[in-house]
Amino acid sequence: MNVSTGPRAYPLRLLGTADPRQRRWSWLYKWILSFPHVVVLAVLWLAVAAVTLAAGIVVLFTGRYPRPMFDFVVGVLRWSWRVSFYAFGPVGTDVYPPFSLDHVPDFPADLDVEYPVRLSRGLVLVKWWLLIIPQAMVVAVLSGGWGPAHFGLISLLALVAVVGRAFNGRYPDGLFQLIVGLQRWCYRVMAYGLLLTDAYPPFRLDLSEIETTPAAARLRRPLPVQ
Repeated sequence: MNVSTGPRAYPLRLLGTADPRQRRWSWLYKWILSFPHVVVLAVLWLAVAAVTLAAGIVVLFTGRYPRPMFDFVVGVLRWSWRVSFYAFGPVGTDVYPPFSLDHVPDFPADLDVEYPVRLSRGLVLVKWWLLIIPQAMVVAVLSGGWGPAHFGLISLLALVAVVGRAFNGRYPDGLFQLIVGLQRWCYRVMAYGLLLTDAYPPFRLDLSEIETTPAAARLRRPLPVQ
């Protein structure tokens, strides 16, 4: 049983485009406006846990992740990323995130995962709890751990960014790319732990998305902001 380190073109692709037209102080109330999303996502993530367990059993016997289950889990990741992009992570737009699991072309953040034709039947037993431990330790620092606080490096950097923008009217591009890169790292680890891929998340920070996975080819173009 071999652990894949994954090609440079990692199967998960995460993009975000900062909106320069954001209101300076909108970050003060976005977390309140996002509350309906948080409630819905809390329920959806409970469903993700059940679906992942069921899918893991199927993968163990067949080596295949059922496509409807796969699309559902990826959709919840996509929805979570849009809400994070709006209110908690980069805080990169004032466009309210849609209540949808699907791609939304006019929203400035998107996520996709390449569907695996085959998955290792043996890895499914260990990657979600054993092999992921080193990466989980990194994510705990970046996102604030798995407890109720959820205030880690990403949240701290986002706070610095939005406070700075409130006073000078500009979101530093380098800081935005750093926050998105850290989020990309976290979502890669989540995708691996949710059994969506056998490609082990790389220990690297990608400040700009340079992967060219076929499943995410349509995401290479900058997403428009309306």
